[in-house]
Amino acid sequence: MEDTYENEIIGKQFDEERALYHLQNGLVKECIFAGPADGESVLKEAGNIAVEDCSFSLRYPMWHVKGFTLTGSSMDELTRAALWYADHGKITGCKLHGIKAVRECNDIQIEGCDISSTEFGWKCSDVAMKNTSVHSEYIFFDSKNVSLSNVTMTGKYSFQYMENLTIENCNLDTKDAFWHSKNVMVRDSVVKGEYLAWFSEGLTLINCKIIGTQPLCYCKNLKLINCTMEETDLAFEYSEVEADIWGNVLSIKNPKAGTIIVGSVGEVIMEDAVMECTGKVVVRE
Repeated sequence: MEDTYENEIIGKQFDEERALYHLQNGLVKECIFAGPADGESVLKEAGNIAVEDCSFSLRYPMWHVKGFTLTGSSMDELTRAALWYADHGKITGCKLHGIKAVRECNDIQIEGCDISSTEFGWKCSDVAMKNTSVHSEYIFFDSKNVSLSNVTMTGKYSFQYMENLTIENCNLDTKDAFWHSKNVMVRDSVVKGEYLAWFSEGLTLINCKIIGTQPLCYCKNLKLINCTMEETDLAFEYSEVEADIWGNVLSIKNPKAGTIIVGSVGEVIMEDAVMECTGKVVVRE
């Protein structure tokens, strides 16, 4: 982004349809996008823009934007589907509280934000999120090449059908996360959920705490390194797994293949399998 702009729009209010349509090389600062006209798509098709300290309360404000920074701004619950089909952007210190805030975007950096958005980040690529708080029932569905660092998240059906995801130093309070995901690395994080990561492929958890019932079933190429588990029963059913777990696991059921090393285990269930299960459970001496 350039430091000087051909167009500077400061301290204005807009509510009409496509108010700043196709704005190029512009600074939009301390503006309000709200009003009785209730217009949509205020910055659609813009390029090389900096949006600073603005307030949004209109639908679809930043679609097809190519090259942007969005800083210190707020998008309320009326700002539906705020950023779609956008490329090469940085969002810093913002409040994103509208449904479906980011979708089919590419090369997006998000830092220091407060996000409350159902269906956030669907079908995106090359997204980096840092130092951010997120509440989203369906976060990053069918996205790829995503990294999260120092993120606190609450949700339900998180990271489904994702590919190439890295998570570090995060706290995830979710439900059946990582279903059908491929190539996911989680480090130094707390992952709380039910039915965690079923049908995943290439999931690795390192130095993590895993909490919740029936985790990590039907997995391929699953690895746990130096992890702990709490309230985890019926774990690893039909999974191909290599695991090094400290502490207790409530129960392990029918691991398909591999070796699971635990501190202790309440019960190992090897019965009623619908496929051959040769996985081993070893209690650490």
